[in-house]
Amino acid sequence: MRADWFGPAAVLVATMGIAGALAPSFLSPLNIQVLLLAVAVNALIAFSQMIIIAIGQMNLSIGAIGGLAAITFAGLMDQFGVPAPLAALAALALGLGCGLLNGLFINWTGISAFVITLASLSIFKGINLGITRAEPFYGVADSVKSFGQALLIGPVPWLMVPTILAALGLWYALSRLPIGRFILAVGGNSHAAELSGVSVGLTVTVAHAASGFLAALAGVLLVARLQIGQPTIGDDWLILSFAAPVIGGAVLSGGHVSVAATLFGTAIVAVITQLLVLFNFDPFLVQIVLGAMILAAVGLNRLREARLARALKGGAR
Repeated sequence: MRADWFGPAAVLVATMGIAGALAPSFLSPLNIQVLLLAVAVNALIAFSQMIIIAIGQMNLSIGAIGGLAAITFAGLMDQFGVPAPLAALAALALGLGCGLLNGLFINWTGISAFVITLASLSIFKGINLGITRAEPFYGVADSVKSFGQALLIGPVPWLMVPTILAALGLWYALSRLPIGRFILAVGGNSHAAELSGVSVGLTVTVAHAASGFLAALAGVLLVARLQIGQPTIGDDWLILSFAAPVIGGAVLSGGHVSVAATLFGTAIVAVITQLLVLFNFDPFLVQIVLGAMILAAVGLNRLREARLARALKGGAR
């Protein structure tokens, strides 16, 4: 019960139970499929921010990177007839490169990640609009469209497979590999990590490169889901990218994140959003609820940290 994922998992089960009681259609196979399609993309968006939160920074350019990767993926197929697998690889490489540039500029200049990623957000979005002229790409390959709508088993879509693989890879990296421990060490105390022999600059660069890759993967999956390359993809990702990790117990100052809890946090956001739509609430209320959830989650995390600090202080006596 003390595990980070237990609280979000319990909230998710309770929320779905209440939703099923209020609206039995909420637990229908079709609605579960819609929820899982949303989770498949939104979890990658959350993971993209989570890996940056782990080093005690933030990435404001996640949506711009994901949008640029999405229109690259769709544009290569539409304008140049590039096969879908090659177009996807190019989009993912672009996302990796954009994240790498963010990390390198943060290291070279010493400027905060907030400022660097705010600037890159504008640059990447400008490139997006320059390529598309604010017009979508419609020529998405039929294989991509089929993948975006195909079901793996029951109501579970194939789009969940890349997300689950990404989650397992992140969990393994953060809990089993040296680079994962370096990321958490830098987030916990970068000065102490550097004194211990950790290359802070390299760790920050790797984290931002991974963030860009995950954002690009989310953009590619969203093209498959929407069956169109919209230049507006990524515009509304910022709040969501913070909501799920924070609900999952991530410490914004760095050093502590949970892949499983972030995944459950993403599902909670998707369920609540779907409930608001199901009960015909005004769309603006979704943003209000997300903001309130972030505030509540941050408050609970701070309360937990304060209790832990008091317990450690009492134990020291």
